[in-house]
Amino acid sequence: MSKILIIEDEAPIRRVLTKILSEENDTYLVQEAEDGLQGIELVKNEDFDLILCDIKMPKMDGVEVLEAVKKMKPEIPMVMISGHGDLETAIQTMRLGAFDYISKPPDLNRLLNTVRNALDKKQLVVENKILKKKVSKNYEMIGESDAISHIKTMIDKVAQTDARVLITGPNGTGKELVAHQLHEKSNRAQQAIIEVNCAAIPSELIESELFGHVKGAFTSAVKDRAGKFEAANGGTIFLDEIGDMSLSAQAKVLRALQENLIQRVGADKDIKVDVRVIAATNKDLKTEIAEGRFREDLYHRLAVILIKVPALNDRREDIPALIEHFTSKISEEQGTTNKIFSKQAVKLLQEYDWTGNIRELRNVLERLIILGGNEISENDVTLFASK
Repeated sequence: MSKILIIEDEAPIRRVLTKILSEENDTYLVQEAEDGLQGIELVKNEDFDLILCDIKMPKMDGVEVLEAVKKMKPEIPMVMISGHGDLETAIQTMRLGAFDYISKPPDLNRLLNTVRNALDKKQLVVENKILKKKVSKNYEMIGESDAISHIKTMIDKVAQTDARVLITGPNGTGKELVAHQLHEKSNRAQQAIIEVNCAAIPSELIESELFGHVKGAFTSAVKDRAGKFEAANGGTIFLDEIGDMSLSAQAKVLRALQENLIQRVGADKDIKVDVRVIAATNKDLKTEIAEGRFREDLYHRLAVILIKVPALNDRREDIPALIEHFTSKISEEQGTTNKIFSKQAVKLLQEYDWTGNIRELRNVLERLIILGGNEISENDVTLFASK
């Protein structure tokens, strides 16, 4: 059922609107409020999928109701009802976040189309939130060790800013989790986070991948193509393994950071971009600078905030929580029952030398869940977790 609230001080118009909507679709559950104050009380105590609200009302006008609802429950679309003299105000409400407005007396088709479109938008917002929660769960940081608690605190402090962040740490430690958490807690969370694995792209193609190219720029450039920086406009770009980027590409990234301008390969026209840059590397960039493989000026541009992700061997106290997390996740993926690890098995896994870090731990746990008994024993770990 779609719950619709009509806030209108004129009883005849309320009745007409209720009748039209109720007869149009038996899944519309319509409630009425005779003024803005009553409407606000209903919104506080109940969840609505759509609000139709008159502009000119005593006690509290439609603009005030709109502003109050947007503070309380911004996801509810609001359609404003305007008289002939209220059109300018109706347009103003659109700037304040109203979905649309309809004039009195309401045109039947216009009313029904507006209601359907507003409810469709609400459904999309709900679906996007559910999807975002699922994505967020995939990038959850597990653990309460001092090192992980420090990283979580850093993320909370830095996320709301546009400060560039350089994430360091060995392979398999979860540097990408930090990047996603920074994005999801930022003001850019509604926009995309675009990931680029600099180590996986051949050096001759990295510039085209990052900045795009124009037709004819090189042999296989058969049409214009936007790059990752343009795709991330308004959002975040995550440059993973930036220590593997060529020096020529580094120079262009530096310009993008300094001037917020990029240039497609083969073009002479600048393109303005608004992108937050988060970078990660498993290399010691100061050594790379000393040996001439990384630009010092780019390092200082990127490393405004430094976050170091520890190796798993340095946070062994988090292993029991990681075992529980991955066991649940792997069992769900494999369609098997959630297995239990004995205390001795957990203790033995805590003592392992995890050179491959969390990535290696996950692989070992998956092997144990598939091959081990209903309760994973110390013997199972000895048999199936050996390197």
